[in-house]
Amino acid sequence: MTLQRRVFLRKLTAATAAASSSSSSSPPSTLCCRTHVFRFSQSAAVNMAEEAKKLAAYSAVDNNVQNNQVVGVGSGSTIVYAVDRLAERVRQEKLNIVCVPTSFQARQLILQHGLALSDLERHPELDVAIDGADEVDAELTLIKGGGGCLTQEKIVAGNSKCFVVIADYRKDSRALGEQWRKGVPIEVIPMAYVPISRVIAKRFGGEVNLRMAVSKAGPVVTDNSNFILDWKFEHIQNWSEVNTAIKMIPGVVETGLFVNMAERAYFGMEDGSVKVRKAPIN
Repeated sequence: MTLQRRVFLRKLTAATAAASSSSSSSPPSTLCCRTHVFRFSQSAAVNMAEEAKKLAAYSAVDNNVQNNQVVGVGSGSTIVYAVDRLAERVRQEKLNIVCVPTSFQARQLILQHGLALSDLERHPELDVAIDGADEVDAELTLIKGGGGCLTQEKIVAGNSKCFVVIADYRKDSRALGEQWRKGVPIEVIPMAYVPISRVIAKRFGGEVNLRMAVSKAGPVVTDNSNFILDWKFEHIQNWSEVNTAIKMIPGVVETGLFVNMAERAYFGMEDGSVKVRKAPIN
């Protein structure tokens, strides 16, 4: 661990301890200090998570990307670091790399970094795809789609010889639902969202909600002009069977359950290390 990392962790530990030891009956000056410490603690935690994302992304790119490959580029906040590292290696090592995006965001990242852009029409088989996840369980079953790009992400991953996941320590779970509380995203044809919601809730329990947009009135609309339902399940399921059953409902385009797809996952950890988990051998 680097000296800078050790200092950062000591500051975070001290700030957290100071915030928790302050009482609600403290005088105004102490309360002001406690608020400042709490904000520092929050900021430090965010910085730690971002550093963990970067560590995972860099490790995945360094260990899985080689010259003359076609690379699937995922979507989300962690993939930004992967594209940074990929572009850096292309420049430094003069690599011949072609990139296939999973979303509008991924396409823009590829172009902004001056990388070669392609698609599945020209490159229907990819050597490796690198993408993030909202949650990863012990068997490398994933929940994806928090950013709304699940369908294209699954298509690209499914057409790759090797699918690699990158995430920070907050996404690492023993079972789905342990960390991620927003449910399983399901992309649906707009006219069918109400009957699909009813069928899922009746058959599998839990709560199904239409995802609403933040900066516009109405629902989130995907890159494919569809809606997204978020299914908040109540208990652990047989995810392979559930995934297949939901996809058979008329109007469902794709689910955010990625079952038996990922080959390995890279987790950036709080202590500055990277944990690698491989898929179980069936």
